[in-house]
Amino acid sequence: MAVTGHRDLTGRSVPLVREALVALLGAYAGDGLTGVSCVAEGADALFADVVLDLGGRLVVVVPARDYREVQAEAGRAGEFDRLRRAAAEVVVMPYAKADGEAYAAANRELFRRADRLVAVWDGRPGNGRGGTADAVAEAGERGLPVEVVWPDGAARLG
Repeated sequence: MAVTGHRDLTGRSVPLVREALVALLGAYAGDGLTGVSCVAEGADALFADVVLDLGGRLVVVVPARDYREVQAEAGRAGEFDRLRRAAAEVVVMPYAKADGEAYAAANRELFRRADRLVAVWDGRPGNGRGGTADAVAEAGERGLPVEVVWPDGAARLG
């Protein structure tokens, strides 16, 4: 399973989304669960943590060579490093700069490696190329089943 989702979850939303992910992924727990994630802040990192907590295998897709720097600037390099170290496999995409093109390519790699997409998504249109709404639309075009996770009470910042 691959993940896409919002980075800007409210603090109150984090445990709600985590609980919903545990409920969804629990059916696949153990050796049969492989999660593919870019481990971005928010939904991606929550998904990765749940996969690991359930005994699954984590594959991290790094969109670009400067992605860790982007994470460090956002104050989350430690979380990124922890998840990357816990991964069974790390795939670094052939881009120097983490931008819309790199994120779109990373999404394609996620789709290639998954038989379903988990989307932590409020259903609203996206705010940039390679975002959650674009990933959901592309997955649908590819015939990849999408499981939307947006529990009651979940919200985004702003």
